[in-house]
Amino acid sequence: MADSLDTTSLRLPQLGPRAPEPSPLPSKERIRELAAAVAGEVRFGHLDRMLYATDASLYQVEPLGVVIPADIDDAARAVTFCLRNRIPVLPRGGGTSLAGQCTNRAVVIDCSPNCRAILDIDPAARACRVQPGITVDELNDALLPTGLFWSPDPATSRHANVGGCIGNNAAGARSILYGRTSENLLGVDVLLADGRRLRLDQGAALRDPAAAELTTRIVEIVVRHERLIRERFPKTIRRNAGYALDMVLQALDRGGLAHVNLAHLLAGSEGTLAFTLEAQLRLAPLPRARALAVIAFAELDHAIDAVQPILATGPSAVEMLDDMIIGLARANAEYRRYVELLPDAPGGRTQAVLYVEYFAQDDPAELDAKCEWLKERFGHSSTNVYTGAGAMLSAWKLRKAGEPLLHGVPGSRKPVTFIEDNAIPVERLGEFVRRLRGIVASCGTTAAYWAHASVGVLHVRPLLDLKNEDDLARMRDIALRTADLARELGGVMSGEHGDGRARGPLLERFYGPELMHAFREVKAVFDPLNLFNPGNIVDPGPLESITRNLRVHPVDAPARVPSIRTYYRYHDQHGFEGAVEMCNGAGVCRKKRGGTMCPSYMATLDERHSTRGRGNALRLALTGQLASSADAATPIWNDPDTIATLDLCLSCKACKSECPSNVDIARLKAEYTAQRYRETAHPPLAASLMGRIRTLNRLGSITPRLANRLGRSAPVRAMLRACLKIDPRRSLPPFARPLSTAFRAADRTPPDPRDSRPTVAIFADCFTMYNEPGIGHAARLVLEAFGYRVLLPRHGCCGRAMISLGLLPDAIDTADATLDSLAPWIRNPTVNAILFLEPSCLSAVKDDWIDLHLRTPLGLRRALAAKSFLVEEFLDRAWAEHPRHPRLTPPEHPIYLHGHCHQKALWGIATSANLLRRLAHDHLHILEAGCCGMAGAFGFTTDRFDLSQRIGELALFPALRNTSEGAIIAAPGTSCRHQVHDALGLAARHPVEVVASLLQPRSHTLHA
Repeated sequence: MADSLDTTSLRLPQLGPRAPEPSPLPSKERIRELAAAVAGEVRFGHLDRMLYATDASLYQVEPLGVVIPADIDDAARAVTFCLRNRIPVLPRGGGTSLAGQCTNRAVVIDCSPNCRAILDIDPAARACRVQPGITVDELNDALLPTGLFWSPDPATSRHANVGGCIGNNAAGARSILYGRTSENLLGVDVLLADGRRLRLDQGAALRDPAAAELTTRIVEIVVRHERLIRERFPKTIRRNAGYALDMVLQALDRGGLAHVNLAHLLAGSEGTLAFTLEAQLRLAPLPRARALAVIAFAELDHAIDAVQPILATGPSAVEMLDDMIIGLARANAEYRRYVELLPDAPGGRTQAVLYVEYFAQDDPAELDAKCEWLKERFGHSSTNVYTGAGAMLSAWKLRKAGEPLLHGVPGSRKPVTFIEDNAIPVERLGEFVRRLRGIVASCGTTAAYWAHASVGVLHVRPLLDLKNEDDLARMRDIALRTADLARELGGVMSGEHGDGRARGPLLERFYGPELMHAFREVKAVFDPLNLFNPGNIVDPGPLESITRNLRVHPVDAPARVPSIRTYYRYHDQHGFEGAVEMCNGAGVCRKKRGGTMCPSYMATLDERHSTRGRGNALRLALTGQLASSADAATPIWNDPDTIATLDLCLSCKACKSECPSNVDIARLKAEYTAQRYRETAHPPLAASLMGRIRTLNRLGSITPRLANRLGRSAPVRAMLRACLKIDPRRSLPPFARPLSTAFRAADRTPPDPRDSRPTVAIFADCFTMYNEPGIGHAARLVLEAFGYRVLLPRHGCCGRAMISLGLLPDAIDTADATLDSLAPWIRNPTVNAILFLEPSCLSAVKDDWIDLHLRTPLGLRRALAAKSFLVEEFLDRAWAEHPRHPRLTPPEHPIYLHGHCHQKALWGIATSANLLRRLAHDHLHILEAGCCGMAGAFGFTTDRFDLSQRIGELALFPALRNTSEGAIIAAPGTSCRHQVHDALGLAARHPVEVVASLLQPRSHTLHA
């Protein structure tokens, strides 16, 4: 047990309505002492501090520094050091808070990378012990074999930490059935402000004198304010404003001191009372069966009014989305598919949907009856029912993405988080919505609405421009009037996301000065020196504080990106400034599994290498916020910390689709790098050479045998390492005779437009042309078997390598030249399609070429994009229209398909999978394995090779090791096949090679 700190001679602070003075940065000597005291990372650099200055809220407050402890004991050492030296401390997990409670002038202790162990699971007791950094989904995955789960399920469950759930008293969609975190929290081990470690749970006051002393002091405060607590605390199921004195009072009502569990007081305390080291959680049995009904309504009011009768049927959740979120999802590449699962409201115009979920533990048949009642009540055509696990998961994804999707709203006014989660008695929810609409309309704006409707928690996002002083005044006005309305109707201004900076200034208005004083007394008992997340809850400052320290308005003037001549058009993001500010901090990119985003974060668990970290670094660099007084002249395009943060981005483009805000870090990285080269530096030799990979491959293919022999020689490998930084552990792609040598001259010129033969053209990428021509031959064989004449245009490069390396002027020239050569093929009606074999080349054409500032008319570029497909995609899409259908022999072994990152991000792998499924039927397995880690030139270099292997080991390599003997590995990406070969010694094949191997000679009969 740590020695106690002496506080007896100190006068307790008189915490008042003003915000506390910002703490100064610790001295360099103190920082060195902290680094010596802990085993983990101590980061006090400017960028590292600024990366932790924001969370998922509106706010930005630069912390004093960041500590990433090596383990939970290391976290305790770091906190103890800070407390002894009177340095404020801010516990932090995923940084997904929406009210700003994760931003403060303190040393941030980030528990998410290394303090995430499951210490014990006791199925018989339905309990487990965990460290604070584990995410909700990680925990529930581990609990699955026991048939139990931890029931709080915030929408951020993939990246929200249990410690953060305790700090926020998180709940989620099913709180009507299971309650909040506080109802599912048995106890906590904490580090107190005086340095003591203490276990707080029910009965602790009877076992431990220290716990008894602490509990007695809190109980005395509660008893003294009993009347006001009973009168003024809301009676809603969900309430998250101030400290939970009502829970202490309820425990006293049940049986006195023995029933008081101070862990419940810490739930929702936002890290202001103690530092959580360990949590004991109450578990619940998984339901035997579940069903989900989605009901569409023509009016938002109709959806709200339907909640009460639905509650009488005993649902586990009732959630609501409005038409603004549905519209944004329809425009989002990743979430569009989930909108298609929604039913249509009467009249075909859906203004709101309700998600109604039912659980059954005993009789699954009861679910059918409840869902049938919903259909009868609200209409069969307006109600979709899902009972399969996969279908329900897909349907829920749209609801879970509701909040981040709102950041894609076009225009300067964005949905703003500040009256985010009012909790209203359900019977008065309709009245609240109607009156709140009036408040918002009277301020000259609109709002987005969604809800945990079953418990009366309404999420409201008014559209405001936070760079506009008039809108900031509107924000304060709406906040004040909404809090008053919630109190009038018996509700509370926060039922989920807490006080933080957004609602803290309204607490005294809501509860009154006496209860606010009680909160300050509780704070003084736990934290007399005001070192744990100072200012939150008890000392938030005046109403004007709500609109201070904003991310887009951090000082007296808004932070603005300078007007520059960009290489890309950013019309979809309303300009370059909009693109840079697109990240809202939701932290979806910090997930540790599932999908592809963000491979470098999954491998490092480092905020610097998350999509959010990179987005923040770019925003800060481009708005001049990384320049100190000493280096204010440093060009924004040459900030070394920003360059280092961007360096480990694989340009996989997963964030373009998986990030609900559609942040495209790959594009922004390319833009930043190109601007840096233009303004302050020249491209390094390695980048210049790797960007011209087509030229290098063409030269090697002139004498492929000699080139391959030289490539294996020690002197050449040493030269390649010196000049191109190619790691000696990485094999080089072998050169071969160019694919073009197999085509006659007549097959390389545009066909006669009057020729009616079905014709396709192959776009031969750098590797298919010069390194793997066998793939091109296989494509030709397959396409001819399907009845097509196959031609090979004389074209240039797509510029993908140049784009990824930031050589955008060269990429633009290359794209224009290639478009010039392809123009006759694009306009030729005889050419059915231009077919690609490499997904990253196709993504350049379909994505980058559209938005780069080329001289080629946009119409021609769009015509090419519309005419361009992967070979396997084309074969599947036009299956019923092919001139012939060859007989194909079913494979003898199962096929495992690994999709390319760009393919998954931009157009999906469904068609590639469908083609192979036509051949393999049930023997096709789609590998949900994220990124392979190669990413073109990324995985070649010495400084990134190890990381590329770690990324592969996250999911792909283990999945391939578990494939059956003789399994066929299909991967359309050159880099993916290369990575699999080098890491595992396995031969992955292009999908068209797989199809070609199954062709039966001289047969054109469809194989069923």
